[in-house]
Amino acid sequence: MSNSDSSLPLFVDVDGTLIKSDLMFESVLLLLKRNLIYLLLIPFWLLKGRAFLKHQLAQRIELPVERLPLNEEFLAYLVAQKNAGRSITLISGSNQASVTRLGNHLKLFDAAIGSDAQTNLKAAAKLQRIQELNTGSFAYAGNSSADLPVWAAAQQVIMVNCNDALVKQLGNDTILRFDTAASILHKLWQAMRPHQWLKNLLVFVPLVLSHQANQIELLMLASIGFISFSLCASSVYLLNDMLDLNSDRQHHSKSQRPFASGELPLAVGFLAVPGLLLVAFAVALLLPATFLAILFTYWLLTSLYSFFLKRLFLVDVFTLAVLYTMRIVAGAAAISVITTNFLIAFSLFLFLGLAMVKRVTELVNLAESEQSVVNGRAYGPEHTTLLSLLGSGSSCIAVLVFALYINAEDTTRLYGSPIVLWLICPLLLCLLARIWLRARAGRLDEDPVLFAISDRVSQLITLLCGVLIWIAA
Repeated sequence: MSNSDSSLPLFVDVDGTLIKSDLMFESVLLLLKRNLIYLLLIPFWLLKGRAFLKHQLAQRIELPVERLPLNEEFLAYLVAQKNAGRSITLISGSNQASVTRLGNHLKLFDAAIGSDAQTNLKAAAKLQRIQELNTGSFAYAGNSSADLPVWAAAQQVIMVNCNDALVKQLGNDTILRFDTAASILHKLWQAMRPHQWLKNLLVFVPLVLSHQANQIELLMLASIGFISFSLCASSVYLLNDMLDLNSDRQHHSKSQRPFASGELPLAVGFLAVPGLLLVAFAVALLLPATFLAILFTYWLLTSLYSFFLKRLFLVDVFTLAVLYTMRIVAGAAAISVITTNFLIAFSLFLFLGLAMVKRVTELVNLAESEQSVVNGRAYGPEHTTLLSLLGSGSSCIAVLVFALYINAEDTTRLYGSPIVLWLICPLLLCLLARIWLRARAGRLDEDPVLFAISDRVSQLITLLCGVLIWIAA
């Protein structure tokens, strides 16, 4: 194998090589997002071979190839080789229709060759096709172990987006290497959004409000609930990011997410989503059956949100409020206490307001771009005022519900000095007003709950509220 002859005709793989993603997995996600019933058909297509599956996908899905993440370092090399007059052919195991669209978009290739309904151009089949097209020496650019037979026959080897283990398999003759692969475990951890697990601290609220936080056994049960909810939530985060690839790629910050950027292979996501979910439910078996039922309902509702509900006007924010409240209800189920109607109502109105803060923040950020709607959402700039009114009203109602809770008969029995709780009302109003003012001024991240958890002033207000509850008890 030589490494320097740039006059050799160059054959370039697509999935993982030219692009950071995989056309087949991208097509599967778009198809499922369009209609979940295809989930029943895909296994039958696969039984007839990967080539048949790719053909069926291509018949139904037209990929937005202009949004696919490219291996930029390798692309720059291809542009330079093309300008130097080198013959470059795109050859891929992906379906011919998708490969043709990608080739036409980039305008770098002399030909674009893909799989048909019978032949999957991968490994030995790809090498055979290359040898049919070119009887002499050739160069090949690939990225995976499936490319080893082709590299073995190539005079010039080019490795793109490869890990070090694969490089070692080829020996010292491998010289040209582009776009070193990122750590899969690191990117998977990032995609799981462990920082979002802070939201699951809500499962401890019933333990604190029932004045039983000092009981180790109940604390352990609540902690198990926290772990279970966190793993379940991460499973849904992964699924949501996979379904939102195209809208995320048009977003100023979400485009850097592991799946959208192509740094984390979609194949990993297809394994991790059910894997995390199974572990979450296995952990939940340690808790009462009621908790398991709530966790299943939470997963089902979040899945519906990912596929459908997030695209419905106002339905999405009401769903988010319910999902937050379910964490509190699950926390009560974990330690076998009853959640009061006041707590449920307070949570629903509080998180409904914060969900609308999130949408207002997206719209404020949208005003600085050239887009007219939030990608994947049912909102436009004209909805900013309505959402602000409804959201701020919901926030005020949440404080009102808390005030009614202070006067309730059960509260007066539970707290030694319930009058101290009144001091929490102005603190809550200050916190919520601060969040709304920052949102309207465009000075808020798009997740107000995380802002409230991580912001120093918000942390201080939350701490003061906790101290007041302790004094009141």
